Amino acid sequence: MSNNNIENLRKDYSINKLEENNITDDPIKLFSEWLKVAIDSKVNEPTAMTLSTSSEFGYPDSRIVLLKGFDKNGFKFYTNYNSSKGKQLEINPKCALNFFWPELERQVRIKGDVKKVSALESDAYFNSRPKESQLSAIISPQSEKVTNRAYLEKLKDDYKSDNIEIVRPDYWGGYIVIPISIEFWQGRPGRLHDRFLFTRKDEGWERNRLAP
Repeated sequence: MSNNNIENLRKDYSINKLEENNITDDPIKLFSEWLKVAIDSKVNEPTAMTLSTSSEFGYPDSRIVLLKGFDKNGFKFYTNYNSSKGKQLEINPKCALNFFWPELERQVRIKGDVKKVSALESDAYFNSRPKESQLSAIISPQSEKVTNRAYLEKLKDDYKSDNIEIVRPDYWGGYIVIPISIEFWQGRPGRLHDRFLFTRKDEGWERNRLAP
């Protein structure tokens, strides 16, 4: 495909709109409503979100992770604390999340501070995972260089054969992103999109419409 073909790719957004009189002043409630619509609409991977952190040299670093819970306190995900993202969050415990549901022409952007969830909460989630997922979390030296796929498969097979009790390793667990801002984007015709930014103020939120 040539660059000219890429430049001419366009989609006009017209499914819905976002108006001041029809949205709540609580961004967590609005996010819950939007996520429910995404799940009910059977969009592909409704809980997938882009997690952006910063490297020690200041370069942004992004990857897709899955949302595993949220409430008024923040948004939760789980990973290996020794992974690239874990090391980056140790240095700079701030991040951005981005949900994009193209089937609904919607996007949610979140910025916030990050901290680890409790060991009890990490244990509870780890124990709810399928056994194969638990084993992968235990044996994978996430983000480290490995020789080949066979090396990883052998690590898993050896762990199974040793009949070691499956427990959450201390290098794997959860994070909660405590939002300082949440932006909702609804695609509109002619690129005149609807955007509302919620910014945390003391114990509440300030809501402002943004230009597209």
